[in-house]
Amino acid sequence: MSHNRFLDCINACLACAVACNHCATSCLQEDDVKIMTKCIQLDMECAALCRASAELMSLGSDYSKQLCRICAEACRACAAECEKHAAHGMEHCRECADACRKCAEECDKMAA
Repeated sequence: MSHNRFLDCINACLACAVACNHCATSCLQEDDVKIMTKCIQLDMECAALCRASAELMSLGSDYSKQLCRICAEACRACAAECEKHAAHGMEHCRECADACRKCAEECDKMAA
């Protein structure tokens, strides 16, 4: 399997990992970090899965589809949590939610 077929998904995964990392570090700067713990945890998990998915796709791995299904699920969970905080004006959470939704969409296409 050539990785070129999956460049859109690879790029979406890498962009999502960056957005999740930024969101997690920004959440740590919020006044009430305690209420951000679920967001931070999901950001870190989502970023790890996005990086792993991009890596496997770049290798042309037979496991890419399976991992992308899990990645899409994690991205949707992260987006849902980030949306809660975005509604209260946290721009980094809105940006992360957008990247997560895009990544979930691309991973769903890849895993189909």
